[in-house]
Amino acid sequence: MAETVGDHLLGRLREWGVEQVFGYPGDGINGIVASFGKAGDRPRFIQTRHEEMAAFAAVGYAKFTGRVGVCTATSGPGAIHLLNGLYDAKLDHVPVVAIVGQTERSAMGGAYQQEVDLQALFKDVASDYLVEVNVPEQLPNALDRAFRTALARRAPTALIIPSDLQTQDYSPPAHAFKQVPSSAPGLAAPTLTPDGAELARAAELLNAGQKVAILVGQGARGAAAEVEQVADVLGAGVAKALLGKDVLSDELPFVTGSIGLLGTRPSYEMMRDCDTLLIVGSNFPYSQFLPEFGQARAVQIDIDGGLIGMRYPTEINLLGDARTTLAALLPLLSGPTDRAWRERIEQGVSHWWSTMERQAMLDATPVNPMRIVWELSERLPLDAIVTADSGSVANWYARLLRIRGDVRGSLSGTLATMGPAVPYAIGAKFAHPGRPAIALTGDGAMQMNGLAELLTIRRYAERWSDPRCVVCVLHNNDLNQVTWELRAMGGAPKFEESQNLPDVSYADFARGLGLEAITVTSPDELGPAWERALSADRPAVLDVHCDPEMPPIPPHATFEQAESMMQAVLKGDPEAFHLVAQGLKTKLQEALPGRRR
Repeated sequence: MAETVGDHLLGRLREWGVEQVFGYPGDGINGIVASFGKAGDRPRFIQTRHEEMAAFAAVGYAKFTGRVGVCTATSGPGAIHLLNGLYDAKLDHVPVVAIVGQTERSAMGGAYQQEVDLQALFKDVASDYLVEVNVPEQLPNALDRAFRTALARRAPTALIIPSDLQTQDYSPPAHAFKQVPSSAPGLAAPTLTPDGAELARAAELLNAGQKVAILVGQGARGAAAEVEQVADVLGAGVAKALLGKDVLSDELPFVTGSIGLLGTRPSYEMMRDCDTLLIVGSNFPYSQFLPEFGQARAVQIDIDGGLIGMRYPTEINLLGDARTTLAALLPLLSGPTDRAWRERIEQGVSHWWSTMERQAMLDATPVNPMRIVWELSERLPLDAIVTADSGSVANWYARLLRIRGDVRGSLSGTLATMGPAVPYAIGAKFAHPGRPAIALTGDGAMQMNGLAELLTIRRYAERWSDPRCVVCVLHNNDLNQVTWELRAMGGAPKFEESQNLPDVSYADFARGLGLEAITVTSPDELGPAWERALSADRPAVLDVHCDPEMPPIPPHATFEQAESMMQAVLKGDPEAFHLVAQGLKTKLQEALPGRRR
């Protein structure tokens, strides 16, 4: 039997080391689906419940491996559904390749059913590389370029293959005019080190600092040891952008935790008071949480010259990967002899964790959402992968989850879209089937798409050597983050018609699927519930009924935000008395003396 274009596509994916493709079938990719049927489950077709979830799962896979995640969808509606997940990949700089179908070539331009201008549709999201394959000889080069571009530029790319071409006999490109060959699959990451003179200038600047602050992002992930050594030499503290939360252990006494609106007070105070700033592999966008302009001298290290020097007026920009650049910089650093700055940072970090524990243990109605993440942190397996959704759950993930051991974690950092926590966890389980995955999600995101993806978890759990995939739902019947934003930023009371969610038992739904299902309605049940879920022999759902009025107070709440919230209360917020009481109790914990942990 002759090899078709679809057959050759899957063969080439195997050569690239692709083990699974996340997708949903449709007649626009029938030829490719037929080739999957002939391929002996190599690569595996992982059927999600929706194409958007396929893209999110591919993003999760890519985030937790560094390899390319692959997703596929039919023409028209299926391709459209991919967009949100692909934008998540684009904004968080994640390598993903999307393979989409298109109507038959003979029908193009004829307003045919499900015909959409896919070139226009994907032009922005796949701007680094987007191609429609129209003859078999075009396929190898197009697919290989999609993979190499995704890896080199850490971006989504897209391949459009008309449905009739998929079943056509494959013929390779010839050694001929206007034929484009390809090469062996694979691409090794480059190692870039800045010029020695620039390194010397950067070291001179850093050595002159008496109060050095370091900010790391996801670009520093492979340089954890070097970041720790630089911080020790310079007597610095280290703050983490949200996508870099898992770069360094929170057990290190000088790690101040997350930065920004979802960040910690130690990170805020360190940036407020430092005289020198070193940014490593971060494109953290909120400059108001960095030092005042002119306050600190700054150095930035990044592998992408297009993103360097954007967020703070840096004096020296070092173009290079984090590990080799820091390793080259280390012998040139001396640092201050006075360690008072470092000691002050460590005292602030110790006090902060004591404050977080007190806040987590505050009474709430019925369960304090902060305690959900605190109790998880106390029991977190050292090889766990944690995903978090957007919404108020992101606050608790950012502030209360303590990274240690080999724990990995991520969320939709830049797009901040709802719904990726559960499909990220699915992608993580295919990336690391021997590690436990934990998804922290709000009930809004769970109703949006998480409930359906529990079916995907149940279907594929038997393929994972460690079956633990825990979905924890913060069940408060409120679109909580937006409710708080209305109060704090708009001075508006909660509008119940837009903010309230229909009540549903997530545990009952999970139980009906044969998953481990646990309902928590009391804070004393939380610890045992986590232990049960993390020791279960199957995936589990924790349905935790929690208080929607625990305020996600920023590390430095402004007067204007406080005034707006009080205006909302005075305008008749339905939970006015309760939210003020919880806010006062929570904020009071910051003023109490801390104890060393």
